[in-house]
Amino acid sequence: MESVSGAKSQTFPLYTEGGTARMPVTEQDVLSALKSCYDPEIPVNIVDLGLIYAVNLSPAPDDKQDVSVDMTLTAQGCPEHVNISMQVKSRLEQISGIRNAAVNVVWSPPWTPERLSPEARKQLGIE
Repeated sequence: MESVSGAKSQTFPLYTEGGTARMPVTEQDVLSALKSCYDPEIPVNIVDLGLIYAVNLSPAPDDKQDVSVDMTLTAQGCPEHVNISMQVKSRLEQISGIRNAAVNVVWSPPWTPERLSPEARKQLGIE
């Protein structure tokens, strides 16, 4: 599976105490969950806006995973950056199987409208 950064994502088996396999959280699970997060000034979710640059999952104790997300914002001076980051972290921690979540706001490469998904372009009327 190719990730949002273009790299191949890695999956690994997780097991419950009884030895039965439990599906690991995938990058797609993370991206689906983040589609419920919005920049309050733009009526499009942060995934379709192209704000998510990378999703990294790693094994954690108790058959859980840790997740870190590299994301950007549409502008460096965005006054909502703290609220959006907290919203993303909170949503990630609600995913079953996630132990800890970290959100890294990055500015390189800078966000450009070319990162908008076709769905976002349609919603914003820029087709």
